[in-house]
Amino acid sequence: MSTISALLADPAYHDFFSILKGARNGIVYGVKIRFPHALIMSLLFGKGDWPSRMRKVVQMTVQHALSLAKFVALYKALLIAQRKIHGGKSRSADTFFAGLIGGYTVFGDRNAINEQIVLYVCSRVVASVLSRDRSSGKSVSSPPGMPARPLQPDARQFSLFAALAWGSVMWLFESRSETIQPGMWSSMNYLYKDSERWDSLRTLLWHNK
Repeated sequence: MSTISALLADPAYHDFFSILKGARNGIVYGVKIRFPHALIMSLLFGKGDWPSRMRKVVQMTVQHALSLAKFVALYKALLIAQRKIHGGKSRSADTFFAGLIGGYTVFGDRNAINEQIVLYVCSRVVASVLSRDRSSGKSVSSPPGMPARPLQPDARQFSLFAALAWGSVMWLFESRSETIQPGMWSSMNYLYKDSERWDSLRTLLWHNK
């Protein structure tokens, strides 16, 4: 046991174990995020018998978890490679190029899971242009060596951002619904279109027509 502890503490193997733990965390996080989401979506909008629905939930969960694990491992490996190429020094652009290659390699194929993940990431990138409310983070500090903790968006800018986002997506749903991501289309169709159709009290209160 002491040999294993010594191995884990050896700086020579730090990069390898960093990649290994990153992949492990990708699997754990992917399962935590995808399984409940896929399960709820299957209950609300799934088709077919329950065994086939559950197989789909497991399939989507595994795909999401493995994709995150692959991306984290590849991203970390690319950062390490770039650092070694530049004499042990990290550059700001290294993260961009590692993410660029990792994103293309792991999430570049268009499928339902990748599309949802990429759109989620894209929305966070777009929202990052909003000014931050500096007063909300005055008493918050990050541990040494960790990235700065996120600050809340400026309230006024966020209100305008929310209005623009919802106005745009509702217009797209009514005018160009073929451009909306399938999962979101299903949710919006359930909320805004299915609610206009019923033929009895039962379908009004419970079942869709």
